[in-house]
Amino acid sequence: MENQLDKRQEKLISAFHTMWDAFPGMARLINQKHEILASNELAQKKGFVPGAICAQVASPQAHKGCLLAKTIQTGEAQYDQPNEHLLRGWMPVLDHEGVVVHFSINIL
Repeated sequence: MENQLDKRQEKLISAFHTMWDAFPGMARLINQKHEILASNELAQKKGFVPGAICAQVASPQAHKGCLLAKTIQTGEAQYDQPNEHLLRGWMPVLDHEGVVVHFSINIL
């Protein structure tokens, strides 16, 4: 059973990279424990590496207003714009309960 879960997570991580590696902002695949399962290169350069707890990367202020829990609770995508130059989003991953894609992108 554990081997099936490993293969399922491997497929999910591969699909994440296929979809998000070219994204022009930071993208992270995060579970309900705030553990980063995968991240694109821009996010990794900022310290959001697989295995890290996202809320422990960067300053606590950067995580103010995190909508991960609300996304998991409602099963619906959430977004905010904490300032005029930043858009953040959290999207639940279909068929992977408790897993969310979290992205942030600078806007002009």
